[in-house]
Amino acid sequence: MPTADAAEIRSHAIWSGVITFGLVSVPVALLPAQRSSRISLRMLAPDGTPLRRRYYCSKEERALNAEEIVRGYEIEKDRFVIIEDDELEALAPKRSKEIDLRRFVPLKQIDPAYFERAYFLSPLGETIKPYRLLAGAMEASGRAGIATFVMRGKEYLVAIISEKGILRAETLRFADEIRAPADIGLGRPASVSAKTLKMMTEEIRAGAARDLDMQELSDPYNRKLRLLIEEKRKRGEGILMPAGPVEEADEEGKVIDLMEILKRSVGLKSDPKARGGDAASRTADADQPSRQALYEQAKALGIPGRSTMSKEALAAAIEKKRQVRKRG
Repeated sequence: MPTADAAEIRSHAIWSGVITFGLVSVPVALLPAQRSSRISLRMLAPDGTPLRRRYYCSKEERALNAEEIVRGYEIEKDRFVIIEDDELEALAPKRSKEIDLRRFVPLKQIDPAYFERAYFLSPLGETIKPYRLLAGAMEASGRAGIATFVMRGKEYLVAIISEKGILRAETLRFADEIRAPADIGLGRPASVSAKTLKMMTEEIRAGAARDLDMQELSDPYNRKLRLLIEEKRKRGEGILMPAGPVEEADEEGKVIDLMEILKRSVGLKSDPKARGGDAASRTADADQPSRQALYEQAKALGIPGRSTMSKEALAAAIEKKRQVRKRG
């Protein structure tokens, strides 16, 4: 079986840092445990040209550029409190590379309604022994670690769960995001007779299965839509090709078995070649400015709306600002 080196893990990770527990530090990378299998349909012009969404000002009847857009909170009809970028920055949590495990609770006590999104935690350091020890101890105890960490400027509440020797991070909804039954008008259920309850229990037993068939979790609509697209492609029916150049979309649909990579990383011992590859990867990444670096440049230039911009939009706005200054 091929091994997974640190560079391979980092190339798929959306965050990396350390889990801290007492005097123990476990370097980890965060990998998404979910992927969307839904078919995405693009909006097109009649000639097949892909359309783009833009913010449109109904008063001036024109599309707005990203640097013209501000954000506000509606306090009453058509009255807003404007929130500036600097004010949002002051509220943002401090950047951190730690998941600080401070308390452990019985896993069964966490209501599934609180679970929001699942991620795998892959070991990253020169040794995976601390990772294995933490995963083994947590699984044996039947407890989940509760912690907070900062990713992409937002603080998340997470439950760290161990299953079959692999750590998983489940982001949790905050308490005020969960509705109580009373909030939607559900009162206490009416009492039922013992005879009716017995009959319903027998119905449940008749339909009971020993194990969950994972095929029942497939999406029949998605499967039918995929078949329809393939049939029309083979017949050459309804295919549009715009005459002009079209901006290429980001690469999508590439299926990567992150679970397999993670399993290999858990069984991987320290490898100097892997560490060398990791260093080369970091050097290559360093040649390109990060979004944070571009954001700091935009801040220094006083570009409005910068906190809502993508990396590409920031780079374009910075270049535009510099060109304006040169002409001035």
